[in-house]
Amino acid sequence: MAVQPQLDGASGPGKGLVNRFVLALFFLALPGFGQDRAAEQARLAAAQSAFEAGHWDEAAQLSQGPAGQSAELDFLRGLALARLKKWEQATLAFETGARKSPRDSRFPVELAGIAYKQKDFPLAKKNLQRALRLNPRDAYTHEFLATIYFLEGNLEAAVKYWNRQQRPRLRSVSFSPSPQVSEPLRNRALGFNAPQVLTTDALHTAESRLDNLGIFTSRRMELTAAESGNYDLTVRLAERNLWGDSKVEGVISLLSGLPYTTVYPELYNLGHRAVNLTSLVRWDAQKRRVLVAASLPVYGDPSLRLRIFADARNENWNLSQTFFGAVTPLTDVNLRRIAAGTEFRDVVNGLWSWSAGAEAANRNIRNVNRGLSPAVRGVSSRGSSLAGWVGVQRTLLRVPERRFRLDSSIEARAGREFANALGPFATFRGSLDAHWFPRARGDDFEIRGQIRAGATAGKASLDELFQLGVERDNDLWLRGHAGAMNGRKGAAPLGRRYFLANGEMDKNVYGNGFFAVKLGPFLDHGAIADSSGFFGSRGWLWDSGLQCKVRILGGVNVVFSYGRSLQGGKGVFYGTVLRTP
Repeated sequence: MAVQPQLDGASGPGKGLVNRFVLALFFLALPGFGQDRAAEQARLAAAQSAFEAGHWDEAAQLSQGPAGQSAELDFLRGLALARLKKWEQATLAFETGARKSPRDSRFPVELAGIAYKQKDFPLAKKNLQRALRLNPRDAYTHEFLATIYFLEGNLEAAVKYWNRQQRPRLRSVSFSPSPQVSEPLRNRALGFNAPQVLTTDALHTAESRLDNLGIFTSRRMELTAAESGNYDLTVRLAERNLWGDSKVEGVISLLSGLPYTTVYPELYNLGHRAVNLTSLVRWDAQKRRVLVAASLPVYGDPSLRLRIFADARNENWNLSQTFFGAVTPLTDVNLRRIAAGTEFRDVVNGLWSWSAGAEAANRNIRNVNRGLSPAVRGVSSRGSSLAGWVGVQRTLLRVPERRFRLDSSIEARAGREFANALGPFATFRGSLDAHWFPRARGDDFEIRGQIRAGATAGKASLDELFQLGVERDNDLWLRGHAGAMNGRKGAAPLGRRYFLANGEMDKNVYGNGFFAVKLGPFLDHGAIADSSGFFGSRGWLWDSGLQCKVRILGGVNVVFSYGRSLQGGKGVFYGTVLRTP
């Protein structure tokens, strides 16, 4: 953009022009000034003519001169040397010109081009980002960046930069293989079609809706360049139908919990409408449990999902190491609980969703000393309760260029215990979850960090207390603390207020198509307390160890961990199956 000349405020426009003319004559009169400037301009013109004629050697020689020559000559020399594939000399020429003209975005763009030719994508991206800081609206730079991310398989980042130029426009959208879920449901989940421009918002929303259907164990979207600058989009989904994607996967999923006396009968995508029936049957003598749940889209909308569940437990607890309110240790507490409820989830878009639910429960806690303090009498309560909750899940930050995202969640729960010693209660929980793939492509390394906190106001029964430790029915893992002792729950610290931070890194160590193995260290940090003073961790806890994740047929995740408290104590080896999605 041309700069408009300014008026001379002191003497008016006429006198200002005279002054500049006199100043120009003065410099031209200096020995060699006019001649050197004219000679440089003539050399630049000759070099440009040679470059346009395709005489790269001649252009490179003509544009070579003293260190103080203009940045334009350095730029032209770099272009000529790049055409001759003399990458090191071309880089030196562009870097020299960039130092003379640090606000000129052409130099980092050309340096990015050299890095691209040498397959150094990280350096190319670094120079292109620098160019965008100098010239944020340059269409060529956006296209260049998008192309590199596209070649690296980072579709989200590529689409982000293409969108600034109203690209990529879709020529076609297809599924491979074709999923069995009904066509209207899958099309509504995707939410876009040709000849639309694929946007990052549409991409994120489609991913969230597909996940909300609960029948896909993995998903991937691929773009392929087509004619006229358009693209073909292929959606690749691993779909569970009835027992699973195959009979082998169904049997593995059903029997994956046998080492800890559990089976998982499950049926997916009934009637091709994403209606799922899941259940858990555990016959462990110390903690029997039966859980049955059904979920389905509401009004055939993949954004809206309803879940109905029923849960029955008969568990033995040993509170000898975690409850400090009785003279005689509580080693044989029995908890029987039956609950039923429903939950509704709404995916608003790719950034956030919300959920709400309600539950009715009846419990009976037995074998507890009758002489307990009234402050902790709720431990031995029996009776019914009603509770409702609402939660919000929000993505706070996505940096697709770095393959990093930060998610958050908040849940508020309120209800009433109808036991004599209890009453109304309210619970608040929040979390931050950071997820990062350090490398530009693939999942060879994966780093995750999570911070969670929660508190309960009012009196709470035993099964409503938070617990920090590894246990199958608990998601607040402090992996150096066992949640059970000789099979009985209650070994890990309990309370009504907690803070927990988990960090882990995974490295791919083996994969053969049937299963994949990841291995890496973890570090956990947390504390738990209770206003009664009879529960809690009695200070901050630090655990560290090693974790192994085995993914079988893409649908069953087996986790083995060995953790140890850094304050001392025995190591804890733990294994379980995580259900997906």
